[in-house]
Amino acid sequence: MIQFPASRPALIAYVTCGDPDISATRDIVLAAIGAGADVVELGVPFSDPVADGPVIQRASERALRKGVTLRHVLQLAAAIRRRSNAGLILFSYFNPVLQYGLERFAAASADAGLDGALITDLTVEEAGEYVRCMRTRKLATVFLAAPTSTDARLRAIARASTGFVYAVSRTGVTGTQQQLAADARSLVRRLRRCTPLPIALGFGISTPAQFHAAGRFADAVVVGSAIVQAIERSGRRRAASAVAELIAKLKG
Repeated sequence: MIQFPASRPALIAYVTCGDPDISATRDIVLAAIGAGADVVELGVPFSDPVADGPVIQRASERALRKGVTLRHVLQLAAAIRRRSNAGLILFSYFNPVLQYGLERFAAASADAGLDGALITDLTVEEAGEYVRCMRTRKLATVFLAAPTSTDARLRAIARASTGFVYAVSRTGVTGTQQQLAADARSLVRRLRRCTPLPIALGFGISTPAQFHAAGRFADAVVVGSAIVQAIERSGRRRAASAVAELIAKLKG
């Protein structure tokens, strides 16, 4: 079960699994948890990550060249779960999950000790069978809400979500930015009228100032590109320590 600390904001860390390799990802995730990450999103590398900016695109390309697949990420999740009780969410585009099979995916996710999944490009209008399979296994279904979403659509997203709702801080793709978008606070406020679930804010948050600013109105903050960039810049030997240092700095 995903549990956020009473003193917000919780920190949700995203990593692209298999970058630089699966063994290194395990060490990075455990280091992130040790440094204070409350939840980790295990990103499944994908050939066409349309919601992601260049940093995560490059990480996906590197992982795919290593042959990393959804099956490897599920195995990784099981290995991490044996070492930690932190929240674990699988983060994927829909195609790998569909190819794996929805019921098989839900069963394998539960067996691996995952708490749920976020399928980036799966809309609530098309998610009925996926939600059914996941809820049968008591797994969280996290959906994205954008600043451009209508109130009616936010209500639909809230109904389909369990665990938490992921509020996208701005339109566009992932990637670091200089300041929080003005739409972010308004979106979180609108979502709170639709659901009692915790709301996590992500896309572009990379500095301690942004993290704490977002935490004034969101329950959790997602940091992705900054972590992936730290891995890219540090190299395999220092990747875990570089991520731990970044998370400690973010949480202050």
